[in-house]
Amino acid sequence: MSKSGVTVSPECISTFNDLKLGKSIKYIIYKLSDDYKEIVVEETSTDAEWENFQNKIMNAKASYKGKEGKGPRYAVYDFQYELEGGEGTRSFVADSWVNEQPRMTYASSKEALKNALNGLGAEVQANNEDEIEYSTILKDISRGKR
Repeated sequence: MSKSGVTVSPECISTFNDLKLGKSIKYIIYKLSDDYKEIVVEETSTDAEWENFQNKIMNAKASYKGKEGKGPRYAVYDFQYELEGGEGTRSFVADSWVNEQPRMTYASSKEALKNALNGLGAEVQANNEDEIEYSTILKDISRGKR
């Protein structure tokens, strides 16, 4: 349980384990349930196109205090890349996209999800579009910055 009292759905963990085992899942998008008490799986995808993943995250919708708008999300992406020496590597990138309300609830609940998902690689906290660009993330994780 997080500081905010939010729990992590068991489906979040089992879906992440499927991604780690290479069961055709490329990414998982998580969100807070409508009552803001649990982190749940919103969507999984086999689509390997970063731009499609990025658009899904950046255009997610949420309702907060009766207002509809863009909503924050958590995600894990199976990020595969090559190092300068040609060696291939893989990192499960935990992405937290917190662009709108309820910012504090999402930020304070992130640790619960991160702690529940064993085997995460890099962590990305993206608050604007530049921070979720493929080239930015590739540069940072290949240098071990994230």
